[in-house]
Amino acid sequence: MNIIITNIHKEEAWEIRHKVMWPDKEFEFIKLDNDESGIHYGLYKDNQIVSVLSLFVTNNEGQFRKFATLSEEQGNGFGSALLNYVIKEGMNLGLKRIWCNAREQKVGFYQKFGMQATGEGFIKADKEYIIMEMTLK
Repeated sequence: MNIIITNIHKEEAWEIRHKVMWPDKEFEFIKLDNDESGIHYGLYKDNQIVSVLSLFVTNNEGQFRKFATLSEEQGNGFGSALLNYVIKEGMNLGLKRIWCNAREQKVGFYQKFGMQATGEGFIKADKEYIIMEMTLK
């Protein structure tokens, strides 16, 4: 098995975002107003993109959004590999903090990477989110 993580164009992330995160919504729903300014990453398994994540940098902080792995590939470590890669990229970019809006049922996943809940959250499209963060060294 050949695994590659690389920068991708935003359009390459959209299909997986839609398929995994919001398949019941219009395709436009998965696009972000600031997608143009994001750094988009994809994990390829044997030349097929299976996981995507978009990083948005403001000053010395990075928010990752729209983190999605194909359902049939979840549980194989691809999302973990991609998130570890992006955390290291954040350090290379000199970021001091990285954060995300985690779906409530995924909080445990992010805690494995050292992320902590901030105590803040919200609801979007009937899904509960918790803001998670970590300080980068």
